[in-house]
Amino acid sequence: MTATRDTGAMNRRSFLRKGALGGAAAAATTLAAPAVLAQAPVVVKMQTSWPASDIWMDFAREYVTRVEEMSGGRLKIDLLPAGAVVGAFQVMDAVHDGVLDAAHTVPVYWYGKSKAASFFGTGPVFGGSATTMLAWFYQGGGKELYQELTQQILGLNVYGFMGMPMPAQPFGWFKGEVNTVADLQGFKYRTVGLAADLLQGMGMSVAQLPGGEIVPAMERGVIDAFEFNNPSSDKRFGAQDVAKNYYLSSYHQASESFEFLFNKDFMDDLAPDLQAILKYGVEASATSNLALAMREYSTDLQKLQDENGVKVHRTSKEILAGQLEAWDKLIVELEKDAFNKKVMDSQRAWVEKVAYYELMNAPDLGLAYDHYFPGKLKL
Repeated sequence: MTATRDTGAMNRRSFLRKGALGGAAAAATTLAAPAVLAQAPVVVKMQTSWPASDIWMDFAREYVTRVEEMSGGRLKIDLLPAGAVVGAFQVMDAVHDGVLDAAHTVPVYWYGKSKAASFFGTGPVFGGSATTMLAWFYQGGGKELYQELTQQILGLNVYGFMGMPMPAQPFGWFKGEVNTVADLQGFKYRTVGLAADLLQGMGMSVAQLPGGEIVPAMERGVIDAFEFNNPSSDKRFGAQDVAKNYYLSSYHQASESFEFLFNKDFMDDLAPDLQAILKYGVEASATSNLALAMREYSTDLQKLQDENGVKVHRTSKEILAGQLEAWDKLIVELEKDAFNKKVMDSQRAWVEKVAYYELMNAPDLGLAYDHYFPGKLKL
């Protein structure tokens, strides 16, 4: 299933490899050549799936800063927003083909290749948080299953690593209040990945759209409710201009992480230390990204209420229970595929063990918050 490699991309790989590994020898034999040629950086062409103004581009920029500084300038990342080379949902194909060297995205954006992509971002919520599931990827067998899916089943010429674990995604934006499952019937709703199957099972009509297309779709009546991810991204693209009821808490996408993709040939051609910098830079950016997210998401949530007249609600227990029931039915269908079942069995075993410890050990933070800031929480 592997596509024919682009000749130009291959020539570029060869040039970069020879430049990085043979620069010193070339400088030694060509006395007239400036010594700086031996230090020419390897340029990594990376596109994101986000508009240039999105906070997620800020997250990607933090990755760029860390990689370039750790490499001492030997790596230079040419960071591009969605649409600069390919569309937001096409970055996996572009990295596979060598049109891009790398991408900053999420697995659900290549869900069209395999529904199993969603298990590495927005799969069933068995009781683990995004942090729990990021740990599953690195310590519970998830990385090996991801490699099996991408490289063996789909024949993709990529390496993939998971970055910042995202806070659970809000249920999203509605023009009026929704409190029951019956209230959701017939809504034209934007989401992505398995969440689309999930919410269709709850009576909604779903459109899978990139973030940059959401507000225009609301204005044209293509959709009448939506979720994207977080208060900062939502505020930046103008969610508050097309809806005023914002529902926090949901099981539709509660355990997603960012995905960093690298063309396999490009990565393999690099010196081992540069490969390590690209790989472990993902982990470094996860820490900085989460710190920035906590500051900005909370600040923007307050601004949405104070400056834009947005009503923030907690999604009702009835709707949350309805989502779990919808997951139950969807899981039965998904398990008819052997690989899907293997992934979910792995996740269930991990969550049963790890989340038991997490949940039993976690103090009631809501109780503490209400003690010091009484009356604010409405759980």
